Amino acid sequence: MKILGIESSCDETACAVVEDGRKVLSNIVATSLEEHKLYGGVVPEIASRRHAESISGVVKEALEKADCTMDDIEAIAVTYAPGLIGALLVGVNFAKGLSFATGTPLVPVHHLRGHIASNYISSDVKPPFLCLVVSGGHSHIVAVNDYTDFEIIGKTRDDAAGEALDKAGRTMGPAYPGGISIDKISKQGNENAFKFPHPRVTGSEYDFSFSGLKTSVINTVHNAKQKGEEINIPDLAASFQKSVVDCLIQNLEKAAIDKNFKKIVIAGGVSANSKLRREAERLCQKHKWQLYLPELKYCGDNAAMIGSQGYYEFISGVEADESLNAYATMPIDEAYKNSHKVINLILCYCYILMNFWQFY
Repeated sequence: MKILGIESSCDETACAVVEDGRKVLSNIVATSLEEHKLYGGVVPEIASRRHAESISGVVKEALEKADCTMDDIEAIAVTYAPGLIGALLVGVNFAKGLSFATGTPLVPVHHLRGHIASNYISSDVKPPFLCLVVSGGHSHIVAVNDYTDFEIIGKTRDDAAGEALDKAGRTMGPAYPGGISIDKISKQGNENAFKFPHPRVTGSEYDFSFSGLKTSVINTVHNAKQKGEEINIPDLAASFQKSVVDCLIQNLEKAAIDKNFKKIVIAGGVSANSKLRREAERLCQKHKWQLYLPELKYCGDNAAMIGSQGYYEFISGVEADESLNAYATMPIDEAYKNSHKVINLILCYCYILMNFWQFY
């Protein structure tokens, strides 16, 4: 069964064809990263405009690379939450129009569920397992009981780990994205040079809090500048990265022990972080647990992961119609409910007229 996956939740316009939830036939990603570098972060309006410009060509290229036409596609899976609302709407409306024009079933996919599914296209892992999902917008510990059955064990109460790394990186001065730059320059630093607090959430032993940690490193930089002191940036980056990873690993370890999980999965953009991958390996070697990590090319936002999760959602009976909407926020454990019948037919028909004649 071939699924066409579409992803547009942030600044990557992506489309992929995935077979039976595991085999990637094509995976095309167009990014507007270079434009966002000018501003030190993703500008939602720019991201939305680039999605609108790129999506038709990206979908066409994904089909061609997979040697497919829409006649070979059994369902269209699209990210509908969470993310930048303008960016999501481009992908959702394109998918709705393509579904309407070709008569292909439409499957809504939660972005974080997609990140977890990046491991299905990277390994033979199967639920149940415990997953640490870490990205620029989310930090969750999730019990994956089945392919479409999720339970949140812990989550961040404020900033996500990826957001803290990116903003700390911007303050330190390395190139955008800050989190990736911190990972690179940390290899040259002493991770014990600076001491940062280890935030804990009272009464929620599996939850995270990164805002205080982020503020601490920012204040360290600003205070040094005010005093005219120089800071060893590699040391600072390595120390901050260690603090963030320690928080993640310690809560993950406690949750796995308390919930009796012996199969551990890491997912999300921060799963590419070399320090996190090393510490996860050490943790699982210590307890003799199985560890699954996504291939680096599937750690960031991509459509192959959406096509993979879309397959499992589709065979479980999840399907949407033209009323599908996009949502900036949504819990990962909330199942899709086709309860809204507000259909913007004008927008849908415009997409059909402008974009879909080429797919026949």
